[in-house]
Amino acid sequence: MNTHAPNIRPTIRQLDEAAINRIAAGEVVERPASAVKELVENAVDAGARRVAIEIADGGKTLIRVTDDGCGMTADDLPLALSRHATSKIDGSDLLDIHSFGFRGEALPSLGAVGRLTIQSRAQGSEGAEIAIAGGKPGGIRPCALNGGTVVTLRDLFYATPARLKFLRSDRAEMQAISEVIRRLAMAEPSVGFTLRDVSEGKDRVTFRADPCSGDLFDALRARMTQVMGAEFTDNALSIDAERDGFHLTGLAALPTYSRGSSVAQHLFVNGRPVQDKLLYGALRGAYADFLSRERHPAVALFVDCDPHLVDVNVHPAKSEVRFREPGVVRGLIVSGLRHALAEAGHRASTTVAGATLGAMRPEPQAPRVYQMDRPSQGALSSAYRAQAPMPDAGFAEFSHDYSGRVEETQPQPDQTPEALPLGAARGQVHENYIIAQTEDGIVIVDQHAAHERLVYEKLKTQMAERGVPAQALLIPDIVEFSADDLDRLMAVAEDLARMGLSIEPFGGTAICVRETPAILGEVNSKALLGDILDELSDYGTSQLVQEKIEAILSRVACHGSIRSGRRMRGEEMNALLREMEATPHSGQCNHGRPTYVELKLSDIERLFGRT
Repeated sequence: MNTHAPNIRPTIRQLDEAAINRIAAGEVVERPASAVKELVENAVDAGARRVAIEIADGGKTLIRVTDDGCGMTADDLPLALSRHATSKIDGSDLLDIHSFGFRGEALPSLGAVGRLTIQSRAQGSEGAEIAIAGGKPGGIRPCALNGGTVVTLRDLFYATPARLKFLRSDRAEMQAISEVIRRLAMAEPSVGFTLRDVSEGKDRVTFRADPCSGDLFDALRARMTQVMGAEFTDNALSIDAERDGFHLTGLAALPTYSRGSSVAQHLFVNGRPVQDKLLYGALRGAYADFLSRERHPAVALFVDCDPHLVDVNVHPAKSEVRFREPGVVRGLIVSGLRHALAEAGHRASTTVAGATLGAMRPEPQAPRVYQMDRPSQGALSSAYRAQAPMPDAGFAEFSHDYSGRVEETQPQPDQTPEALPLGAARGQVHENYIIAQTEDGIVIVDQHAAHERLVYEKLKTQMAERGVPAQALLIPDIVEFSADDLDRLMAVAEDLARMGLSIEPFGGTAICVRETPAILGEVNSKALLGDILDELSDYGTSQLVQEKIEAILSRVACHGSIRSGRRMRGEEMNALLREMEATPHSGQCNHGRPTYVELKLSDIERLFGRT
């Protein structure tokens, strides 16, 4: 990297304004989506109620943002193109930030690498326009405008053509822009957003979200339905928790409504979309007991606090934040989500029933049968007699040789069993699935998965009451780490001790492992601590020991639960249903799969064409 000639002292020189702006643009404007983010955030900060975004060629040739905000006067326009000129802070307190933007870098940076035009009109003043290209501003001119602001950016990176080579295809850039708008739409339910693709002279609306009214959760649910779909809001729990000056709100989906990646995880701090590893780590910890590692929850969570409790000026794109009390925030997210999931009880995602109904589509109709191909009446009569049940047999035959049986159950004197959430057991098929009847449908229960979850919850409760037993090592393990790794491990030593893993410094950069969780059996201390360090690096916290213990409990629960293939009596099946109704998280097994499927009578009738 050292390219200057030896024995020649390099000279320090002041860069010109154009070079400074292009360097700043390299931090602020990474791709067209970055430019759209800055311009739309400016529109929202200006009090806009509606924002329209037009894009051509993935934002490479045209980005236009139109808003109905407060607008600017002719005197404001030159200042808006000056570096570090802003109306959002006065500079006296860099933590007291209540807006998206505050640095005053976006517009001059965009003007340094593209052709930027700003048209604006404030109330009580005339419309004015200013243009800047390659960092060279033009003069102010009058323009016709009803109100608000129109910012047009053409030929992005024309002044730095090397940057164009690193952009992706038009479609990929458009998808990134759409994701930016969706996140901002989630953050501002009261603002309407419209995204249009005007490439090649066309005008196609790719995203639209109308302003949502109502209280906090009504507006939020309406906006999330627009952005994430009705399936998400139908299967999401409302989150509302508070701790030590931090307020957590939002929607979190049931574990049975999970995704194969983290694309449906949206986190906001004081209304600002962020991608912060502390928050993602807390989210992962909250769902760790309900989802396997390859499944990811779908959430939209909002953390609100006094601006002085969080620093948003730690990342060039303001996508990361730093909390003054990170442990409080993590604890709030974990406890808030787990409390909501526990209150959901045995509830499972409605998409499970939808998938079941989709798998039960009627067979395609055969081609029309002509009269000459129809079977004779005699053949039909013989077929009917062959398929008819034995006289007086009814369903009794199922109790002997077949894998489907019907159990006659006595109704409870105080309540009709069908009125209960999971209904009354009516039969068992294939010695594994319980069929229950509710007031408006049927429930199919996987007896092994359901009982496994019930046993698992009992084991967890017992361990929480008695603590995690630790086994002392006859010869303590001494493990060497770097000084930084040693500090990170000792910072969580108390948390590890509560899980049965006792560590202490052993001089220099060594760690002494004196106790390990008894339930884990023989432990490779170096590998275990190394995995914990990896999690600390990725998420800022580690749940590895707890997850390993819970994995053992899960295996114990699996072996101690009702096995597939066991025939159950009617009272046993009903007892299992009642216990599921009373046990939190019984709607999904230990891996996040559903333990039951509920089909409404109306859906069943639709399958048979009765509606």
